[in-house]
Amino acid sequence: MKYEEALRKLEDIVARMEAGDVDVDQLAEQLKQAQQLIALCRDKLTKADEEIKKILEKTE
Repeated sequence: MKYEEALRKLEDIVARMEAGDVDVDQLAEQLKQAQQLIALCRDKLTKADEEIKKILEKTE
């Protein structure tokens, strides 16, 4: 899954929760999915940051 897609899904979950569109039965499932999406986004950002640092080090 691409970062942008994961972020859109996460934003959708947050919007539904804020709007009160998630019932109690769905809440735990939505929170688990949000947690997984956050971890995925964090991982992709960390990897991108490391790659950028390597590229910049090579150009210096």
